[in-house]
Amino acid sequence: MTILGENVSKQKLMEDLSAVVSDAEELLKATASQTGERITAARSRAEETLKVAKVRLADAQEALVEKAKVAARQTDEYVHENPWKTAGIAAAVGGLLGVLIGALVSRR
Repeated sequence: MTILGENVSKQKLMEDLSAVVSDAEELLKATASQTGERITAARSRAEETLKVAKVRLADAQEALVEKAKVAARQTDEYVHENPWKTAGIAAAVGGLLGVLIGALVSRR
C-alpha cells in the first residue's frame, strides 16, 4: 500500500475509533441511573477501557500526523530536487485525467 493510501486508511480507522469512543461515552451517560452490582462493575470496566482507548487513540493520531508531515517534507524535497521530472509526471497525470473525463462525458 502506498504511504498516502496507508495514511488515508489509518485516518479512517482513527475516525471510526473516535466514533466508537463517543458512542460508548453516550451509552455510559444514558445508563448512569441504572443500579446494581453487575451494572456498576460493567460501567467501571467500560470507563477504564474508554480511558485507555482515548489515550491510545490520541497517540495513534499524533503518530499519523507526524508520518503525514514526514511524507509532505519528502515530497517537497523530491519536487525541489526534480522539478522537471515532477512537472512531466503532473502533465502526464493531468492529460490522463483529461482523456478519462472526456471519455466519460462523450458517453453521455
